[in-house]
Amino acid sequence: MSDPRAVAINVAANTNEPGFRGPVFPDGSFAYVPIPESAATLPRDRFPADEPLPTYADLDLPFAVPDDLRETPVHADPEFPGVHGRDRASYGDPHGVKAGRIAALGPGDWLLFYATLSLRPHAWAGPSQGSDGDKGGVRADADLAPDWGAYLFAGMRVERVLSAAEDGDGVVDRAAAADAAPTNAHLKRDPFDARVIAVGDADASGLFDRVVPLSAPDAGTEANSLVTDLSSDSGKGPWWRRPMAFDEAATSRVLARIEWE
Repeated sequence: MSDPRAVAINVAANTNEPGFRGPVFPDGSFAYVPIPESAATLPRDRFPADEPLPTYADLDLPFAVPDDLRETPVHADPEFPGVHGRDRASYGDPHGVKAGRIAALGPGDWLLFYATLSLRPHAWAGPSQGSDGDKGGVRADADLAPDWGAYLFAGMRVERVLSAAEDGDGVVDRAAAADAAPTNAHLKRDPFDARVIAVGDADASGLFDRVVPLSAPDAGTEANSLVTDLSSDSGKGPWWRRPMAFDEAATSRVLARIEWE
């Protein structure tokens, strides 16, 4: 069996949705905050799994979300066992650029997730406390970017990937997706829109103990060598929004940087 490859995808809360970034704390610990659910959803009795559509009030977060967000449904994708009440590892995506990268992964490869996160003190009370760019005068580890940066924060070791058939309607077969990943957030959408569904090994997928920086320590917009030297991305322009592919040698070096919870 060949050594694993990896693809890194940008996910999670940002300044557009829901209006703030998740926090990274001075020691590199963090909170994973999903984006709001932006699509129409099915009635609960048509979900593949008998569960409610989660809201921000349901999330296990170390800070308070604004009151006007508490009842807003979230798009809980990616999902990891033991995180925000989930018990499976899966990820779905409707966007062709990202779906194409993910569809090329095979069993044993890695789907990594990164987010833009704002530097916050450990006692941060939530987005109602100060502006998104205010780091609160904290002293942080030397490899963390000031104010905000892009960070790998979770990984999924791939068991299987379901992708859209070339002669189909552009999405994964819904019945197959429901069988493989019944709690994935895209299966709650009406219509179902995932061009790819990745199913992860539940025992080898989850949040990291500490972020792995993709930004340089002096500026969030500046990519570090994990991006410019190891990934498929040039590090030019808004690189922190794009999917990044890593070959076998690069994946080995990235995995060596990860500290698991």
